[in-house]
Amino acid sequence: MLVALVCLVLEGAAQEPPDTNYDESKAGDVVLPDPLTCFDGRRVTTRRRWREVRRPELLESFATNVYGRTPQIRIHLRPELRETQTNALEGLATRRQVRLWLFDEPGAPWIDLLLFHPNATAKRVPVFLGLSYGNQGVHADPGILPSRDTVSKRGEHAHRWPLSRILERGFGVATFAGADVEQDRHGSGSLAKPDGWRSGIRGYWLQRNGRREPADTDWGSLGAWAWGLSRALDYLERDPKVEGSKVVVFGHSRTGKAALWAAAQDERFAMAISNNSGQGGAALARRWYGETLAASVSLSGIWYCRAYGRFAGRETDLPVDAHELLALLAPRPVYVASAVEDRWADPRGEFLAARHAEPVYRLFGLAGLGVEELPAIDRSVGATIGYHLRSGDHEITAWDWEQYLEFADRHLRR
Repeated sequence: MLVALVCLVLEGAAQEPPDTNYDESKAGDVVLPDPLTCFDGRRVTTRRRWREVRRPELLESFATNVYGRTPQIRIHLRPELRETQTNALEGLATRRQVRLWLFDEPGAPWIDLLLFHPNATAKRVPVFLGLSYGNQGVHADPGILPSRDTVSKRGEHAHRWPLSRILERGFGVATFAGADVEQDRHGSGSLAKPDGWRSGIRGYWLQRNGRREPADTDWGSLGAWAWGLSRALDYLERDPKVEGSKVVVFGHSRTGKAALWAAAQDERFAMAISNNSGQGGAALARRWYGETLAASVSLSGIWYCRAYGRFAGRETDLPVDAHELLALLAPRPVYVASAVEDRWADPRGEFLAARHAEPVYRLFGLAGLGVEELPAIDRSVGATIGYHLRSGDHEITAWDWEQYLEFADRHLRR
């Protein structure tokens, strides 16, 4: 129970709902929608029909029913180099800090991107891109400029960002605070602030369109963060030290949800990694186990569109589920990670979503997960779909990162 409560607090929840189920025999006999059957009943048998019919309708359904529609916002990207250090991390990397001005208007959001490039090579490198809770939190390096409107202490989350190891393997690392595009929390350990979105990109967009409140199908926080990740990619594609076609979007917990939604919408991302993303991410919504759809909406409803709440308690009416979210990444590689003690995130539900995304990868002639049952603890499995069930709880560990680095090496350095 203590572990579950800790996991719940990490997701921004005050307390675990009294009806939370951790009995697998009560999780329900899940019948999933077929990712290769269109809503009108037609069967998808060709890549063309997937590309032209099924994939667009699945994207639209996730937008309408789960994350909200991401608007087409015209931006004017203007990078401003704020700082360069060629001898960062004891000479291992070049550190650059770039402010990405997105609009030529006062009061508009901007992104402060922190970027590390390995000094061992002068070539363009693949890059891992992820959201942080403040750039200053990813490493104790005193030269990292703190992100605005964040409370992370310097180096607080460095254990989640093994920068030296990633750079030694020949990858770059890029990050920015999710609060640059939308606030999630105000103060350490406090709950998500219901109206924090007003000072971010969603509030800015509504104001530009003469509106005060979002509609039921307008984007939530996850959509805003995913949009921000795509704006960072806009810059990385232009950066002379980055191999822009090989950017891996990754995230843990709520940022893992955002990473999957970003990659589903934006096919420029070469790969996606979801670490313990749970409900609203890689875990099946139809299972009554751990965090349910109802619990997630009740505790963190601002993450989703308002329409998502209609399916609380009637998840089988939801037209889509997490396996189809993962399938939207096909034929690009995707890795899903769970942890044994992170029952709130429903490890089996994450595994089943990865397994049931396989038919779409097979349509592209690719091997997917390749196993029918949960693998042994601390064993990585899969081909184009990767998965592991790690010992421990709701966290990112050095062992997790070793699996991600191996997976990225396999797919991005062929």
